[in-house]
Amino acid sequence: MTLSSLLALVPEVEVHSPDDNWKNFEISSLVYDSREAGPETLFFALPGTHTDGHNYLAEVAARGCRAFVVSALPSVLLPATVVLKVANTRKALSPFAAAFFGNPSHELSVIGVTGTDGKSTTVSFIHQLLELSGHRAGFFSTVEWKTGSDIEVNKFRQSTPEAPLVHQSLRSMLNNGFRYAVLESTSHGLSPLTSRLADVRYAAAVFTNVTLEHLEFHGNVETYRRDKARLFEALTVGPTGAFGVVNGDDPHAQLFVEAAGDRAVFRYSTQDPKAHLYAQKLEPSADALEMDLVWKGQVGHCRLEVPGKVNAENLMAALLTVAGLLSVQGPLVTPLDLLPLVPFIKSLKGRMTPVRAGQPFSVIVDYAHTPGAFEKKLPEVKAVTPGRLIVVFGSGGERDRAKRPLQGELADHWADLIVLADEDPRLEDSMAILDDIAQGIHRKILGESYWKIPSRRDAMRHAFSLARAGDTVLLLGKGHEQSLVTAQGSQPWDEATVAFELLS
Repeated sequence: MTLSSLLALVPEVEVHSPDDNWKNFEISSLVYDSREAGPETLFFALPGTHTDGHNYLAEVAARGCRAFVVSALPSVLLPATVVLKVANTRKALSPFAAAFFGNPSHELSVIGVTGTDGKSTTVSFIHQLLELSGHRAGFFSTVEWKTGSDIEVNKFRQSTPEAPLVHQSLRSMLNNGFRYAVLESTSHGLSPLTSRLADVRYAAAVFTNVTLEHLEFHGNVETYRRDKARLFEALTVGPTGAFGVVNGDDPHAQLFVEAAGDRAVFRYSTQDPKAHLYAQKLEPSADALEMDLVWKGQVGHCRLEVPGKVNAENLMAALLTVAGLLSVQGPLVTPLDLLPLVPFIKSLKGRMTPVRAGQPFSVIVDYAHTPGAFEKKLPEVKAVTPGRLIVVFGSGGERDRAKRPLQGELADHWADLIVLADEDPRLEDSMAILDDIAQGIHRKILGESYWKIPSRRDAMRHAFSLARAGDTVLLLGKGHEQSLVTAQGSQPWDEATVAFELLS
């Protein structure tokens, strides 16, 4: 695409160049990392936490790049280059990306899933139900993504990537014949501070829940909720038939219903029989979950081969979403019509994943890392554990500190033994993080019933040494992730693999 063609699609851009040669510059990619710049790239100078892209314009030009998007003009215009001035480079990245890739979200039915907990699992369930129904679908989540024939591991450690990768992925899905795209739509991605999802058009929006998380980014719970609700506001400019799905048991549900304006919103619940889809007679076991689902007075029974009561909520969200999407595209489909597909749904890696190496106790790997997830997960695992519950967890460094004592308090209440360990301390002191968590632990004695062992491998080894037949060791916080981030940088890490090695 020529730069002039691209600019014709993007408003509010000032062009600064010594001549008009820039109009014929060929643009083959949009980049914001100076190391990826080169001929035919359009470089966006983004402000960052530790540095600013505006400081790298000379380096980028030396790599052959001739076109830059900035929010502050350089003191000298480099020869044979063009500078595009915008009010905010990060916000501008989204409309540029959407235009560059031809607005693929206008041709796909895009489903956004937001919430504090359960997003990745709900994305997976929706994707699986669509494909089990015979419809080709792609997805992008914290754990993995699919834009073509294969499912790939998400190596970016971003649930919602920057706008160019979002729209490039959607274009790939479209080119590969997909009809649907399921996007994990985080509060970071929806926030106007990043605008990663600002130019995605949604056909459906799903809200799972809101608990304390990412306050270091949003500042307060109100802004956090508000940013998530932007997903439902986006429905008002979505295609005909766009709709929302909300967890009716969450106290913030009404905010999301109102954000959808005049669009239809369906509620699911495990507590309110008046919800559109209601789950009753939940029967959890160590490896599955059975329940009855009620839709407009009709009852259907299903067995989900994925443990955890919380998955009743994730399943209902997926059933309502897929039924709604299929009904928009063709004859009416109800959530109960999809129940024969439920036994074929598989669990997501790092979500209640058992590790078996012949040991006489249970070991489960799970991604739970928020107070809300702890509140649901710990009592549930405790209820199906005949022996003691041993929990290993930490809290991310340079992230929300307010949640740390809450994590400690919940673990103190439900677990018999606690081992605190690193969970991506980054540049923050490991022991200081564990001390923050320990502020919520009052019922246990350090060195007798709870321990602070920063090395995660050593902490897991210690937890396994404590375990007896009938106990459950619950490894929380890392789940599917493939790295452990410390002051020394990113280290390879696979929780289930490390657990298996230690057990062996």
